[in-house]
Amino acid sequence: MTTTAIADYAMLSDRHSAALVAKDGTIEWLCMPRFDSPSIFAAMLDDDAGSWSIRPSGPYTVSRRYMDATLVLQTMFETGTGTLVLTDALATGADADPHRLGASAPHLVLRSATCVRGSVEVDVRYRPRPEYGLVTPLMSVLDGGIRSRGGCGQTILSSPVDLVITREEATATVTLAAGEVLRFALRWAALDEPEPQVCGTEEIAAALEATLTSWRSWSKAHQRYEGHYLGLVRHSGRILQGLSYQPTGAIVAAATTSLPEEPGGKRNWDYRYAWIRDASFTMDALWVAACPDEASEFFSFMTTAAAAYEPGRTLQIMFGIGGERDLTERELPHLRGWRNSWPVRTGNAAWRQPQIDVYGALLGAAYRLADQLSWADSDERGFLVALADAAAHQWSRPDHGIWEIRGDPRHYVYSKVMCWVAVDRAIALADRLDAAGHLPRWCRARDEIRRVVLADGWSEEAGAFTQAFHSPDLDASVLMMPIVGFLPADDPRMLATIDAVAKRLTGENGLVYRYRNEDGLEGGEGTFVLCTFWLAQALALAGRVAQAREVFETAISYVNDVGLLAEEIEPGTGEQLGNFPQAFSHIGLINAAWAIDGALAEEQILC
Repeated sequence: MTTTAIADYAMLSDRHSAALVAKDGTIEWLCMPRFDSPSIFAAMLDDDAGSWSIRPSGPYTVSRRYMDATLVLQTMFETGTGTLVLTDALATGADADPHRLGASAPHLVLRSATCVRGSVEVDVRYRPRPEYGLVTPLMSVLDGGIRSRGGCGQTILSSPVDLVITREEATATVTLAAGEVLRFALRWAALDEPEPQVCGTEEIAAALEATLTSWRSWSKAHQRYEGHYLGLVRHSGRILQGLSYQPTGAIVAAATTSLPEEPGGKRNWDYRYAWIRDASFTMDALWVAACPDEASEFFSFMTTAAAAYEPGRTLQIMFGIGGERDLTERELPHLRGWRNSWPVRTGNAAWRQPQIDVYGALLGAAYRLADQLSWADSDERGFLVALADAAAHQWSRPDHGIWEIRGDPRHYVYSKVMCWVAVDRAIALADRLDAAGHLPRWCRARDEIRRVVLADGWSEEAGAFTQAFHSPDLDASVLMMPIVGFLPADDPRMLATIDAVAKRLTGENGLVYRYRNEDGLEGGEGTFVLCTFWLAQALALAGRVAQAREVFETAISYVNDVGLLAEEIEPGTGEQLGNFPQAFSHIGLINAAWAIDGALAEEQILC
């Protein structure tokens, strides 16, 4: 059974795929050539599903960091005899243009082990298991490495030491003295491509240096946030960039599948796809944390993925990162799951759900990013107009809501508010959209949505806006009402709602649950990181800066040692839960920090 804590992972990304590295120097998750490809290593989901470790043979203590302004990881092992530094990266390639980070990524894992003090005996253990652990590949020795063939790909492990191959794995033990370096690389190629070549030591060193340069060039060209939480916000911006798929502009919700919402539970979903909502919010957050020069690529991807979209039907809420529509969900019964959290799933059945809030997410992002978009493309303008028309037409329908509850559709307040956002932002963009003729209908819809939400979304019993019309159940998603400008944060009804969420949805760990009512799914879940940041943001907008900072700093206290957040936090143990790293969590951090900065600046003006 996999025992690695979710918070013990760090992510590597080349903007095509991702790897997760545990604190002990083991890569326990790697998919190539895409985020959603079948895994090569999946030990985080089953001990027998593949891994690659480089670590000292004997006892050690560990510290880690990302190298400055990059997603290149350094792990320092202190032993009784010396110090070993392990440097890990997914090679981005060497594009001179910082706006094309990862465009020439060679599907190459880079690992360098350097003894910086004394001497260290190092164990290397390589256990590839393609196709989510189904395949034990054929391994054979090459001059300078190991060839592996099996499943839908082939890999070459470049190794400076001789590895002993058994049926299960390839291993080596070597002693390094101070100043000595071992450089490894793992290159992937499809079966119908030429066999990858072994990388020499100098080639690996050059690829690592190019990756460092690429990330630092991107950070220097893009990252302009200068607020109170500079380190966290800029790092979160890099994480969001690392969750984007460079070839199409798609953005995944997380790098993993089936990390559970409670240990041993069944709420285990595949998040390696492009949700319209999550991706739109990511683009919006990058406006704060980094210059979002990928905005045009993202909207081009959305326009293409939703090709032939018609306002009379519901927009599909998510797509594959290559624009795929069919994301049929299936279970992988051979995998035991993280800490026996079964089933493990690929695909996601939510792709079939109607969720009308996505119109507002897309048009909200288009409004925020208007200056970064090219408005010459008539297809994209027409797509955004069609979205606004759809929101104006469909807002009164029930749906499955932001939390994708797998029961009967309901009239969720958040969904209605985001339809209001869709038509409100479309009205503001009408000139750029060449849509003056649509304004009367959009204005009527905006006014009607507002009237109905204020009447039916408010519960006298709860003393707050609630999850759904005529329901007493609280839901943290209504905190978005002031964030998107539906109501001022200091409106008495909004203040009452903020107080109700803070009082009745906050867990013992100081973080916020999404909701507390039954949702028709088996098992439970932890407190939700994004919702906690929403509370901090709403408090800041309401002028309650001290309380906002307290909530914010409670949330960031759960960031792991390398600045990453999963989806949820277990309220009793403080353990991170859910897929990792989670775009939503880092989006929430960025936006809450921005709101707190604004509130602090306003306080200074008033003083």
